[in-house]
Amino acid sequence: MARTLVPALLVSLLTAGSAAHGQAARNRAERAQDRRELRQDARESGDDWRDAAALEAVLAQFDQARSPVNASALAAVDARLRHLLRAELAEGQAELARDGAELRRDNRELRSDRRELREDRAEHRPGARADDRHDLRDDRRDRRDDRQDLRAEARSQEDRLRIARALVALEGRHALADLDRKRVLIVDLIQLARQEVRQDARETREDRRELREDRRETREDRRQRR
Repeated sequence: MARTLVPALLVSLLTAGSAAHGQAARNRAERAQDRRELRQDARESGDDWRDAAALEAVLAQFDQARSPVNASALAAVDARLRHLLRAELAEGQAELARDGAELRRDNRELRSDRRELREDRAEHRPGARADDRHDLRDDRRDRRDDRQDLRAEARSQEDRLRIARALVALEGRHALADLDRKRVLIVDLIQLARQEVRQDARETREDRRELREDRRETREDRRQRR
């Protein structure tokens, strides 16, 4: 009996050590990813502030060019709008890709949380199980927030595309109704840019919270291994 217990005990100890090492590596990777996302948030926020300011400058340029109508100045406004819209549409696609990647990461973390809970039940670790349930709730909330971010960015990108098409149709047209419509569209773009700035602030708060949660998970995992 003793001879059969010794190998089983060794296997259990080795398996536990390997699992702990794997969890520590996952924790480090998650914290590193959190910090990368915070740096990306700062870059996006700066870009979106500049976009809003650039569009506000275009609106002032447009108002000056339309009364009285200055065809060359209005053509310059059209060219500037094309340039800004191309840049914003490209940024929007990049943000959609990043939001999608973040959602996939959330799904991986949830699978990891569920696996840890199964291990806690199998190894009868009530303290660890309570911690891992808390981690699961946090990661579910993170996924919900990131899903909302993805949907919000998708809606913004659809609005940009709609406005871009409408502005292209109005290029070179100087009738009063056309100029009024163009002004409304430029204001809509400014509102979208300001909305992006507000969204950036919300995502930064979420990412800071995720970093705090991941640091807490690391402390809990260290405590469980003692």
